Amino acid sequence: MQKFERLTDATLASGELRAERLSDGTPICVGNADGQLFAVRNECPHSAFPLSSGTLLPGARLECGWHGAQFDCRTGAVLEGPADDPLIRYDVHVADGGVFVSTETISG
Repeated sequence: MQKFERLTDATLASGELRAERLSDGTPICVGNADGQLFAVRNECPHSAFPLSSGTLLPGARLECGWHGAQFDCRTGAVLEGPADDPLIRYDVHVADGGVFVSTETISG
């Protein structure tokens, strides 16, 4: 059974990114892409730059602020290089005014 941890409150505005950490220290970027909340590892797979310091562009495109790699934050897919590897994603749900993130990554 999947375990979820409360990482932040559910007041993320559209386009907002927040840096959070799971209890084991894993860095997580929680964001709001046009009303859809998502959570990814807070490290660009290209160079480990914190994605929470990047930019959330229209169309759920998460851009790394260091080298400009872009990802689909809903699927993790690379949309623009220089990154080759997709984002590591986590399940998210909202309850009791909080954003809960799975402690396990989403496969595939």
